[in-house]
Amino acid sequence: MCAAIFSGKIGHSERSEESRPRREENEILRCDQNDGVAYLPENMAAHASMKRLTVGLAIFFIFALTHGHAAENNQKAKPAASNLPAGVQCLKDLPYVADGHERQRLDLYLPEKIDHPLPVVVWVHGGAWMAGSKEGCPAVWLVSKGYAVAGINYRLSQYAVFPAQIQDCKAAIRWLRANAEKYKLDGKHVGVWGASAGGHLVSLLGTTGGVREFEGDGGNAEQSSRVQAVVDWFGPSDFVALGAHEKKATEPLSTLLGGLVKENAAKARWASPLSYVAKDAAPFLIMQGDKDEIVAPSHSSRLAEALKAAGVEVQLDMLPGSGHGGPAFDTPEKLKLIEDFFAKHLKANGRALATTDPH
Repeated sequence: MCAAIFSGKIGHSERSEESRPRREENEILRCDQNDGVAYLPENMAAHASMKRLTVGLAIFFIFALTHGHAAENNQKAKPAASNLPAGVQCLKDLPYVADGHERQRLDLYLPEKIDHPLPVVVWVHGGAWMAGSKEGCPAVWLVSKGYAVAGINYRLSQYAVFPAQIQDCKAAIRWLRANAEKYKLDGKHVGVWGASAGGHLVSLLGTTGGVREFEGDGGNAEQSSRVQAVVDWFGPSDFVALGAHEKKATEPLSTLLGGLVKENAAKARWASPLSYVAKDAAPFLIMQGDKDEIVAPSHSSRLAEALKAAGVEVQLDMLPGSGHGGPAFDTPEKLKLIEDFFAKHLKANGRALATTDPH
């Protein structure tokens, strides 16, 4: 029974149009974008005393839809190269799964001139697993620091339930390695960086290098999906805790898992990075706001403690006064922290390190 429910094949998690949950406007919090305040609609006024975590999850959903759709609208309004730094080229919408879903594509950012194979940093967007886009990739600045950067899309939860999302991320990593010679990539040194739902997915990439059921059937099976460094921005690490107060199957985690978290505790643990921490995990840099009311700081602190206990190199940077993202994450000091972390694990003196095979 478990094998049927948790099949490792990508196709087994696809949703039909009829089975996709319908979301009505009165099922979520309404957000006034002028003042940044979330308001309960009239038919939820009686529930205004619900626990903060419940409100946080609903805001998580609104945050995802607002920021995700804005990114996709920007994609339509601006050509790919309009905001690229000088000396950077972008190869748009490369399919990393042959004849796959429209979301199984990536953008590859490269220097216009490449004289040696470049280590790779893969950006994984957030959006509550139900929104978001690779557009506006915030990691592009790393190209000027000697990296190739890939921004990936993955199937959202309205199209496919978990584990489709992590299977897509792993398929993208394998595709990059399979095409390393073509694009002058250093396939032995691949780092990942993600925020929120993307932070969850990169944390899984960093802890599940040997979990075959998460590989899926997206091609290039001869390649490894292991990564050599993880930057996790406020990603949830324990789905049982995060989804404990979800009441409707249309809420983010329940949509992702295909049912209410409280009725799918085993699957929630199966999808949680904390469940896979072991000594062979990749090095982690975890960055978290200590005032985050959407993904509680305990998700990051518990993951850091587990990694440390397993003997894995981990650095936890708790940002005082910050919430779920914000300008404090993008200061020169914090970007230098990220740059130094990737440099330590992906290259030395501007050139790729010689190490063992990523398998």
